[in-house]
Amino acid sequence: QVQLVESGGGLVQAGASLTLSCVASGRTFSTYAMGWFRQAPGKEREFVAAISRSSGGRYYADSVKGRFTISRDNAKNTVYLQINALKPEDTAVYYCAATTGTGQAMAVRGTSDYWGQGTQVTVSS
Repeated sequence: QVQLVESGGGLVQAGASLTLSCVASGRTFSTYAMGWFRQAPGKEREFVAAISRSSGGRYYADSVKGRFTISRDNAKNTVYLQINALKPEDTAVYYCAATTGTGQAMAVRGTSDYWGQGTQVTVSS
């Protein structure tokens, strides 16, 4: 098992940047591919980004390519999501995810094995 705790969300203005963090505990962090999902009000949860265990592969939803960057620091058991040029449409609860599979599979299937509780990102216009 693994526990995931997100942080870094908040209320920001459109055009601002924000970095979310997710700290993992439990099984060795480097054995998991990691990712981020989000759920906006009234909408279903959607895939945002994923990264392989050794950062060799990075995957993004088409809607966030060019603005979002996922990274990880295995020594700190932490995965990050840097968000640039925030838009009101980015408003959502952002969830950290971990899988024993691959980051590519997470991106293609839109599923994961473990989930954090989420952190709220609100973008005002």
